[in-house]
Amino acid sequence: MSMSSFVLCFVPLFVAVDAIGILPMFLNLTEDVDKKLVRRIVLQSVATALIVAIAFVAIGELLLRLLGITVADFMIAGGALLFGISFFDLLTFNKPHRHVDADSLGAVPIGVPLIVGPAVLTTSILVVRQQGILPTLFALIVNILFAGLVLWFSDGFIRVMGKTGAKITSKLANLLLAAIGVMMVRKGIMLFIK
Repeated sequence: MSMSSFVLCFVPLFVAVDAIGILPMFLNLTEDVDKKLVRRIVLQSVATALIVAIAFVAIGELLLRLLGITVADFMIAGGALLFGISFFDLLTFNKPHRHVDADSLGAVPIGVPLIVGPAVLTTSILVVRQQGILPTLFALIVNILFAGLVLWFSDGFIRVMGKTGAKITSKLANLLLAAIGVMMVRKGIMLFIK
């Protein structure tokens, strides 16, 4: 595995994981959770994200083929889902208070689909085709661990940004997520046309 192939895998996966972009959503989901429990949630989310990402890289393309799903199908479905989630969050100013199940919060929705969601899974399939499985796996693991570090030190980020800054960042992240969703749908449609 060469350094250049690692970098070519790392950069698109870094954008797809978007560790800084998921921080406001993480803060929103864990705002009423005891701080000691937040650490356990971070560990659970990283473990879940790693297991899902590694399993998908290993068998994802085979699974999609068995189901008759093309990469274009996956991109369109993932993009539509991302757009829907971000669109709802962008238009909702006062989110309804929801009961958070701290036992599963790290696995779903933080581990999957926030850290490892449709964008990461789709990107990983495309990167494996271009660069191979080993550099892709290594780049995925490094990106997921980086996301875990960002979430682990979320208190420091919130102190720097403040609550207003976190809300603004959350809205900007959702706008970016909506744009990524549209881009994935567009690229999926372009794959269908070719």
